[in-house]
Amino acid sequence: MSHSKRITKIVLSFLFLATIISFLLPLQTKAQTGKLIYVIPVEQGVEQGLYSFLQRGFAEADTNEADAIFLMIDTPGGEVQAAGLIGQLIRKEERPVYAYIVDEAFSAGTYIALNADKIIMTPGSAMGSAAPIDMAGNMAEEKFVSAWTKKMRSAAEMNGRDPLIAEAMVNPQIEIEGVTEAGKILSLAPSVAKEVGYADYLAQNFEDALNQTGFAGAMIINLEPNMGERVARWVTSPYIIPLLLTVGLAGIVIELLVPGFGVPGLIGLTAFSLYFFGHFIAGFADWLHIVLFIVGIILLLIEIVVPGFGIFGGIGLISILSGIVLAAYDATHGSISLGIAFVITLVISFIVIKYFGHRGVWNKFILREDQRNEKGYSAPKDWRGLLSKEGVTVTTLRPSGTAQIDGELIDVVTEGSYIEKERPVKVVRVEGTRVVVREVKNKD
Repeated sequence: MSHSKRITKIVLSFLFLATIISFLLPLQTKAQTGKLIYVIPVEQGVEQGLYSFLQRGFAEADTNEADAIFLMIDTPGGEVQAAGLIGQLIRKEERPVYAYIVDEAFSAGTYIALNADKIIMTPGSAMGSAAPIDMAGNMAEEKFVSAWTKKMRSAAEMNGRDPLIAEAMVNPQIEIEGVTEAGKILSLAPSVAKEVGYADYLAQNFEDALNQTGFAGAMIINLEPNMGERVARWVTSPYIIPLLLTVGLAGIVIELLVPGFGVPGLIGLTAFSLYFFGHFIAGFADWLHIVLFIVGIILLLIEIVVPGFGIFGGIGLISILSGIVLAAYDATHGSISLGIAFVITLVISFIVIKYFGHRGVWNKFILREDQRNEKGYSAPKDWRGLLSKEGVTVTTLRPSGTAQIDGELIDVVTEGSYIEKERPVKVVRVEGTRVVVREVKNKD
């Protein structure tokens, strides 16, 4: 065996051994300490990217046969649909799930906590304030509020908690003696939450929580989102999606109208790349959606370079819109975000055209040649003064040619007849720049 083959064999053996050790290490540690728990952060806003991250965390905990999962919750809330998916994920989990409220679990964060088997609260933390609001900051529609209230009540009842308290976290009209009064959205402090059965444990810190729940000394695996998941969480935010689509559309439109070293186009393509990358990592977009978008861009470029009566452009536009909407986690939200971006892009395009004009590829469809006298251009002369005047042909008129009339050489045309040169003619009609002559027979 050659020296290079020996080295290759040693390296492959080492990599195989390292893989086996990395796989068995959590299990060996668990065997030594007795228990294994996964600690997964639920921080910042609740969105589709968080759901994707939690899916990975729960799957890894199952693979390594963890004894429990602790969700470290500190969120002001977020998207209701994402919270619903996370709630389903928690309910399907066979291992006990603990909601450890680090600071705040408001709105969608409250719903996530209510789906957990046990809730742990720390000093100064709070949960509640779950009234749904739209992107404008206003209370959501009544039918949406009603549906959200039922989900909150159901999550509370599932683990033996008073559903009326969950409803009071959504509906300010609910009054519960000693807990909340009418006109206020309910938010629970640790002591009150413990009293009404919404907090199973009050812990000074995480170590205290482990002691109370029977996991003192357990092996802890702290799961953190990777870089792709961090990007996906940011990109799939319901507030970021319209922004990315607006930047993407506006960047490409500005590049077409006012090219500037490719910067606007590059920014636009970067925004679209982030949109598709984030949704791909989150598991909502696939290669078909990305291909649809790319094919749409290519068809639009073909329409610009080789006009096809709008066929290429129309199909390209449909392909682009389809790719964007289908890649979204929700087709309705994707359509709304795209509509917002489209309207804003129209406004931006109007401003760009007004202050900068058309300087890009669209010029091929518009005649914008600036004709000036100093560049050799002369405006058409008014020949109406030649009407009824006589002259002589300088060239043969077949039926057009040149005649000398009133001391000037004029391009003329007959009424269809053939006139030899050096024959007398008379101007019988002037049609713009077209001077029509007729031969004068009695001038022989």
